[in-house]
Amino acid sequence: MGFDLEALREAVKSHGRVTRVVIAAIKGSSPREVGASMLVWPGGQSGTIGGGTLEFEAAETARRQTAERVLSHHALGPDMGQCCGGAVSLLSEVYDAEAVNSLDAEIICRATDNRVMSLTVKRVLNEARGQGTRPEAQLIDGWMIEPVHKPARQLWIWGAGHVGRALVDVLSPLPDLAITWVDTGPERFPETIPAGVTTLPAAKPAELVRYAPTEAEHLVLTYSHTLDLELCNRLLNHDFAFAGLIGSATKWARFRSRLGKLGHPPDRISRITCPIGDPSLGKHPQMIAVGVAADMLRPALTETRKKDLSA
Repeated sequence: MGFDLEALREAVKSHGRVTRVVIAAIKGSSPREVGASMLVWPGGQSGTIGGGTLEFEAAETARRQTAERVLSHHALGPDMGQCCGGAVSLLSEVYDAEAVNSLDAEIICRATDNRVMSLTVKRVLNEARGQGTRPEAQLIDGWMIEPVHKPARQLWIWGAGHVGRALVDVLSPLPDLAITWVDTGPERFPETIPAGVTTLPAAKPAELVRYAPTEAEHLVLTYSHTLDLELCNRLLNHDFAFAGLIGSATKWARFRSRLGKLGHPPDRISRITCPIGDPSLGKHPQMIAVGVAADMLRPALTETRKKDLSA
């Protein structure tokens, strides 16, 4: 996951002082992994370090925290009555706008106390920066190291109708997705756009395909079958990591025929998945979104379903 700098920046902008609580280290079993974090402010919070008593007590303590930084240790079974038999170390840090603006954009490394940075910590940072890699979130010699979170997957959603909105609602909270949302005009989008979603209104959406990264994933679900077809045609000419089209078996049969007449061979056309999601869940927009989200979180399953549908 990494240090979600954008989420922290937005939380501070909305709530003023915010305490970020991150799992710095674990021994034995734990409800979440090192690097899992939550943001806490008076009257609210976001994110999770695993729920239950640990999270409840950590959030309450964070709201009362006055020190800039506190490292605490918790035995989950004896101290909190949780079934996990391990222990966790939590690093709680208070941020305001000035503190957020001072953070590094790539790797965030800070001391949990007043000790000097050790050679081990310096070695980890030098190797990561020298090789352009992301270090694991870890507590070393009293220093907490976290890479700044960057979405690993680019998702383009074509269409802001009922299904498009449901998809954005379901998928936008996922931390590894950067969503680009396209439709024919600004009036097509809702007034409130989730964080991490970029809207692109365009009179001719298909013209934007050329700007999509070739490793991007696409979901095509506009109000127009003509536009859907043109988007599929442009995507097949452009390349992509995944492309899914909303529609019935009849619609897909017609699209396959028309795409073939446009010069695309059958094996290339079969790279497009149609229908998307899980048809057995029904046609309600939220049910379609749930099915699509499940497939996107299981890439191997998507490939299997795509082969079955094209057989």
